[in-house]
Amino acid sequence: MKKATDQDKLAAFQAYDAWVFDLDGTIWKGSTLIPGAKEFIELLRSYQKKIFFVTNNATKSRAANAAKLTSLGIPASPGEVYTSSFAAAAYLRTISFHKKAYVVGEEGLVEELSAAGISCVGGPEHRGKEIDWQDKEPHVEVDPEVGAVVVGLDRFINYYKLQYATQCLLSNDSCMFVACNTDARGHFSSTQEFAGAGTMVAAIIGCSEREPLLLGKPASFMLDHLCATHQIARDKCIVIGDRLDTDILWGIQNGAGTCCVLSGVTSESQLLSSDNKVHPSLYMDSIGDFLSVKGQLPSSCSIM
Repeated sequence: MKKATDQDKLAAFQAYDAWVFDLDGTIWKGSTLIPGAKEFIELLRSYQKKIFFVTNNATKSRAANAAKLTSLGIPASPGEVYTSSFAAAAYLRTISFHKKAYVVGEEGLVEELSAAGISCVGGPEHRGKEIDWQDKEPHVEVDPEVGAVVVGLDRFINYYKLQYATQCLLSNDSCMFVACNTDARGHFSSTQEFAGAGTMVAAIIGCSEREPLLLGKPASFMLDHLCATHQIARDKCIVIGDRLDTDILWGIQNGAGTCCVLSGVTSESQLLSSDNKVHPSLYMDSIGDFLSVKGQLPSSCSIM
């Protein structure tokens, strides 16, 4: 495996009609754009390529992510954004879910579930909640109407939320356990990585002894939904991301092209290690590297 050459980049530009970008570590780090991201997105749009942004981060809604992109100079609509919070809401809607969801997560997850007509318990409302350990018999009373525990990144996780989620799952065998994603870490600032949603999911697996239904990358649901909604063939999509175990594996398992960028969590040594079994179609330092072929592009490229 070697870094993408200009010939490789030109071939990708010609071959793919839909460009599917991860956000954290690919388009931005925290609130800082990756150099060249804005210019490359503009270039793709000028050739009428379809652009999508797909993130496992469930803390923000599609609208909030679109607003952030736009504020950073990359105009985007909510319809171009897919989040794992949206995936959870869309899945529950497809199975005609009519019960309540207990949310271990933040505002973005509650927003997407509520937009799908799903009543939520927990989430930000349980921020700072504590169990009364002075009680003779400490307990957490749960809503009997909860039919799903939905877990995303929760930067305000506490023991009360873990106990509430666990009780929902243990007291009702039919209660679903839905994981927005199981990312170990994420780039939520430009300076360091932080614990990801996988931390919360693993804690609830540990105490409930239940396995969740995964809906974020690398599960197929979001790409299935994207391709069906926008009538795009999978082999005409290329997934660009920084994580081998989510972004790149997601693309490979679902028949899309893949490009790993080294601007996020994956280093070149990790990518090229003999221990790594996830091999992207292309790799480069960052998406800004695609701009090296800007002057070599034909007057028109393959479009849908």
